[in-house]
Amino acid sequence: MTISSDIVFPSLYKWDKLWLAYRKAATGKRGHLPAAQFEHHVADHLIELQTELQAQTYQPGAYHHFFIHEPKRRKISAAPFRDRVVHHALCNLIEPIFDARFITDSYANRLGKGTHAAIDCLQGFSRRYRYVLRMDIVKHFPSLDHAVLMDEISGVIHDSDVLWLVRQILDSGKDALSEEYPMVYFRGDDLFSVNRPRGLPIGNLTSQFWSNVYMNPFDWFVKRELGCHAYLRYVDDFALFSDDKTQLYAWKQAIITRLEHLRLTIHEREAQVLPTQDGIPWLGFVVYPTHRRLKRRNTVNFTRRLEHNINLYEAGDISFAELDASVKGWVNHVRYADTWGLRGHIFNQHPIKFRPETEQPTPSKPIYRKRKKPKN
Repeated sequence: MTISSDIVFPSLYKWDKLWLAYRKAATGKRGHLPAAQFEHHVADHLIELQTELQAQTYQPGAYHHFFIHEPKRRKISAAPFRDRVVHHALCNLIEPIFDARFITDSYANRLGKGTHAAIDCLQGFSRRYRYVLRMDIVKHFPSLDHAVLMDEISGVIHDSDVLWLVRQILDSGKDALSEEYPMVYFRGDDLFSVNRPRGLPIGNLTSQFWSNVYMNPFDWFVKRELGCHAYLRYVDDFALFSDDKTQLYAWKQAIITRLEHLRLTIHEREAQVLPTQDGIPWLGFVVYPTHRRLKRRNTVNFTRRLEHNINLYEAGDISFAELDASVKGWVNHVRYADTWGLRGHIFNQHPIKFRPETEQPTPSKPIYRKRKKPKN
């Protein structure tokens, strides 16, 4: 097990560590231009990063911003590829020591966890308890306060040079989601509180990891101080189970108060105690003790995307492999619910007209290059 004294900055920029970070950053991205450009002179780029980190002259680059609209509108901020290498190097160094401190039932962005494991856990709790209190954070990533996060990180990591790099990355993204944050004043705030640095860019590996670091004290508060053993969290969605409705409502008020210390709020109107047998909305599904259903919004969004991709395929704008990959990705996700009939209905309603792939002309006879006779 990694302990705090093992975290030293020079180990982050060793050649083998940077090479591993590059390989992780390039996974699934080697066909993209930024990754390809970095790979073209990979040794030179890694030496340059190594020199900058060692001299502490490293400066993160500008983010590329864009929006996605499924399952809801979100602003995504993509860091330059060289910065993603640094993010991986940092997480490789410090993530193990934090992960060992996380509760078992924190499921987002952790090895061996994930969406489907979170759904399995939620359904397991729903079979054991009569009531559930499900809540989520308002504007989670835009709301995460840098001072609160640094207090948590520096309480575990003591190497000042590692903390320097953490601050460099944090500062580079402080304005990425400023327009997405609705200002909330908490007890003790003054007018200058609006200037507090906050927000983690959605899309950064470090943001996903730091989100778990930020919420970890809250997870332990629920488990230890509230005494709720049937609790799980996935990013900003969390659920508490009990056979006592009154207890769950009392926990709700305690949670609202506790989250104020983290400068976070919940969607209070949606945070209601419900019977588990009525179904629990969770990560795109509605989970019952006996079965699972797909949310209607997920079905509608996929159907629209399928129609669009079929049109592109029939027009020759994408290959069958690209169409097939998009379908398989969705099927692999929704197969964890009772969707066999739904899938059959969707694909019966949207048949694919196969078009012949373009064939390359082949010569009728092999063409050989005449061999020159050697001169005497």
